[in-house]
Amino acid sequence: MSPLTPPGPARTRVKHVAVREYLLTLIADGLGTGDAIPSERELCEVFKVSRMTVRQAVDTLVADGVLERHQGKGTFVAPPKMDLQLRLTSFREEMQRRGMTPGAVFLTAQTVSAPTPVAKALELEPGAQVHHLRRLLTADASPMAIEENWIPATILPDLLRGPLTFSVYNELAKVGTPPQWGEDVIEGHTVTSEEAALLGVPERSPALDITRRAFHEHLAVDYSRSLYRADRYTLWVPVAAPGPRRRRPDHAG
Repeated sequence: MSPLTPPGPARTRVKHVAVREYLLTLIADGLGTGDAIPSERELCEVFKVSRMTVRQAVDTLVADGVLERHQGKGTFVAPPKMDLQLRLTSFREEMQRRGMTPGAVFLTAQTVSAPTPVAKALELEPGAQVHHLRRLLTADASPMAIEENWIPATILPDLLRGPLTFSVYNELAKVGTPPQWGEDVIEGHTVTSEEAALLGVPERSPALDITRRAFHEHLAVDYSRSLYRADRYTLWVPVAAPGPRRRRPDHAG
């Protein structure tokens, strides 16, 4: 047997790669978001391979977020992923920067006594009053993230007295306490059935779970948890050479 002809399983891997590259070429040549890819039967006939090989190729592209399956309908080109750069801007500002129309559906908007973890994060006395917001964030009417915020009520006492159309960061800026720096904790997460229904993804789909404390000088002004669809975002983090570790201002304690 020629050394250029892979035996058995190796040949299957080559065919799987060929199918994958063919589908990527179709997308690069004009197959757009929402367009259906050729059926499994068509791909099997073109490449003279089994359905298992075709499914393996398609599965890798689904896992990469290039394709998405719709039960009972077929497999389609997925919307392109957006780079998620961690910065102190609101979701609304980020989507507008990308030329998309932001939206928010309020799921919770109430003033409550801060639970112990929230009071600790905001450096408040236990039981202090905070505004608790939970929203489904959308871009071009497509669900993108679930975000929860806790804001000290003493900073924005009238936050919930008007229409629920505000940006938290904009409201903080209006009273002279815009977020200036923050701390983020990033974790992997599999969505619950309730989160899946809100985000329009299958239960136990992966998500990016980002918890943030935002500060104005030494004052904690917002504590948030954002759950981003992993199929729509790629986390982009700029890095630099080692240097002095960023620390909170000395007067913050």
